[in-house]
Amino acid sequence: MEALLVWTSARYEVSLRWVLLRRWIVLLIMAISAGASWWLFKTAKSELAPLEDRGVILATVNAPDGSTLEYTQRYMQAIERIGMSYPEFDRVFVVTGNPTVSQGVAFLRTTDWSERSRSTQLLSRELLPKFAMLPGVSAFPITPPSLGQGFRERAINFVIVSSDSYANLASVSQQILAEMAKNPGIVQPDSDLRLNKPELFIQVDRDRAADAGVAVDQVARTIESMLGGRNVTRYKRDAEQYDVIVQTEGRGRTTPEDIDRMFVRGKGDAMVPLASLVTVRESVSPRELNHFNQRRSVALTANLAPGYSMGEALEFMDRTAAKVLKPGYATELNGMSREFRASSGALGLVFVLALLFIFLVLSAQFESFVDPFVILLAVPLSMVGALAAMRLTGGTLNVYSQIGLITLVGLITKHGILIVEFSNQLRQQGRAMHEAVVEAAALRLRPILMTTGAMVLGALPLALATGAGAESRQQIGWVIVGGMSLGTLLTIFVVPTMYTFFARGTVPGEITTPADPHEEAAVAH
Repeated sequence: MEALLVWTSARYEVSLRWVLLRRWIVLLIMAISAGASWWLFKTAKSELAPLEDRGVILATVNAPDGSTLEYTQRYMQAIERIGMSYPEFDRVFVVTGNPTVSQGVAFLRTTDWSERSRSTQLLSRELLPKFAMLPGVSAFPITPPSLGQGFRERAINFVIVSSDSYANLASVSQQILAEMAKNPGIVQPDSDLRLNKPELFIQVDRDRAADAGVAVDQVARTIESMLGGRNVTRYKRDAEQYDVIVQTEGRGRTTPEDIDRMFVRGKGDAMVPLASLVTVRESVSPRELNHFNQRRSVALTANLAPGYSMGEALEFMDRTAAKVLKPGYATELNGMSREFRASSGALGLVFVLALLFIFLVLSAQFESFVDPFVILLAVPLSMVGALAAMRLTGGTLNVYSQIGLITLVGLITKHGILIVEFSNQLRQQGRAMHEAVVEAAALRLRPILMTTGAMVLGALPLALATGAGAESRQQIGWVIVGGMSLGTLLTIFVVPTMYTFFARGTVPGEITTPADPHEEAAVAH
């Protein structure tokens, strides 16, 4: 090992002397690295957090408005049969009628990671077309979000707000939904503004009711008891308490005509048919009318197809909204989309603050603004390696990879500190700048390689991780491995070269000696 390190230091010193005579090569590499970093950053796929294999898949089912519990249950049982046909699922738990009668959710729990070869992402991708083939309902699988959001939370939550009527809002949202349906990367687009929920409007003829001796509240209570059910009493048996609920059998409350066959008690205990007292009319009404920031709103939600990032989806939604929306309409984000946009916007600010903090600390340490500037020139070089490693391994720009990028700022500047600090010490001893920087870089190569080796080898277990939570750990690991490896290779040549460009003056305590004419000629060349 010692012989290898000595040979590496000697080869590096020869290479560095050759590069210092051709400093334009370093400037060209820096320009290429800066351009590559910018291109990789702008074209990188972005999301809030990578989906982790949490050992469970959730399936949500939305039946048409007005569906009965039995109708929803029939399709929930179909979901259950599909889930149990897979050996990867050891338990399937189905809840029908939650949160409304026409909705349901199924929990498909997988076996342990060691007992299966397919991840929940692959299983969800395979289940999607099978759920989509179920007629009469909208069903889709969901892999739970990684950062603790609600399991019903969908990746895209795009809100349109306006002071216009809900009818016009619905018309505009349908145009955007049509555009979303054309995008293969957006799966199961949906809107929370539904104006066609079936409704029965029952109007009581008060004069007839009064003649028959029937109060209006008595009519309402009868309809409530017969159709919706009413808790009339409780009784105890064997230390258990039971509710007594009265309600018409299911086959007697399926159509509006069933109301005509109900009776209420009138004068003299006579049974009066409801058909003679009320008028029943079928109509539709909104399921719910939502507001966002005190304005009328409609939320467009959707899931993402595999390989389609949240950043790409939100850019598509912004372009579509700009094309469709009229003046007076605005857009907002909610849920995971809002968190993603907020975290993406904070990356640039955090990165600038990290550079500024390091620059101020180094300025105080070196008592100079030039030396910290030379040291921080190594940061873009590490970024290109980190972003390239992220691209090659299929990673995305998310909260975990952003943490890795910020970490690199502190790690990679350590190399520049070692070279610049020792170069200043040698110049204080009377060495010429050219010889001082070459000797400092050659002598500091070993601790630089030790730092890089320790960080890269320490991050490899993260990059190669498997099992629970591996998707998130891999993002940080590959960013550090790529950034430190390529960044170190470029830094050991860039920092000495840029030091010769900017460190023209003397350093505190430097012993001035006559310049070597041969060295001046070499540097000028």
